[in-house]
Amino acid sequence: MEFPGLKIIIAPVAAVVALVVLAASYVTVDSGHVGVVRRLGAVQMQPLPEGFHLKAPFVDQVAAIDVRLRKAQKEAGASSKDLQVVTTQVAVQYSLNGAVMPLTYQKIGTREMVESTLIDPAILESVKAITAQYTAEELVTRRAAVKTKIQDAIEAFVNATLTQKNVPGALSLANVAITDFDFSDEFNRAIEEKVKAEQEALQARNEKLRRVTQAEAAAAERTLAADAEAYQIEVASKARAEAIRREAEALRDNPSIIQLRIAEKWDGRLPHVNGGNAIPLLNIDAMGRAQK
Repeated sequence: MEFPGLKIIIAPVAAVVALVVLAASYVTVDSGHVGVVRRLGAVQMQPLPEGFHLKAPFVDQVAAIDVRLRKAQKEAGASSKDLQVVTTQVAVQYSLNGAVMPLTYQKIGTREMVESTLIDPAILESVKAITAQYTAEELVTRRAAVKTKIQDAIEAFVNATLTQKNVPGALSLANVAITDFDFSDEFNRAIEEKVKAEQEALQARNEKLRRVTQAEAAAAERTLAADAEAYQIEVASKARAEAIRREAEALRDNPSIIQLRIAEKWDGRLPHVNGGNAIPLLNIDAMGRAQK
């Protein structure tokens, strides 16, 4: 006995089932991702590269894992060598190794689990260990050295954990950056007061240096002026002495010059003599000796 109505029902159902089976028979892995195949729950060690792939419908499940460079950021609190509370912001750039991604997925899990169970603890432990080696001031002034040590500590932590999990080389660290150091309010105030005191001390030293320089300049100026005046006096004295020497030599060699000097100094008036009208004679030689 045939049932025409049954054929009408079975045909659409079969078409739907065929479409469902066809849709479950392939998978597309996006660029920058790796496909991890789970066959009835068991992870297959052969990763699927990006592109189109066939798979067993309803048997294989594919998880696409992003293996591109990514940043994991974590805030870590620790104590410095001088017991100051320091909160450090650390950013780690890393990428997963696609070749061993199935084993990583089996041993650790998805990328989010890799960050939460491996990278975040590595940041916390490394920051605590390295921060304790420096004072709060050194964390700022020796930032490059601190960053290098934190990066080395994170790499050592990650490699040791991956080795224990038997998945060495599962991820690669590209860079570690310290984005910020945050200290307590008390420490920040102490730093501000220290900087202010240093600035005031520097200003006082500069002011003292300025005053000393001005005083030295004034003293040097007075010394130069005194030297110039002494030099002028010395030159004038030498010139005066030379003139006297020359005049003495001239008088010695030519006695008549004495009479000339007397005549030059005579005011033209004759001496007043009481009695008689005779004009007295002047004794030039006597007057010359008197002038000497």
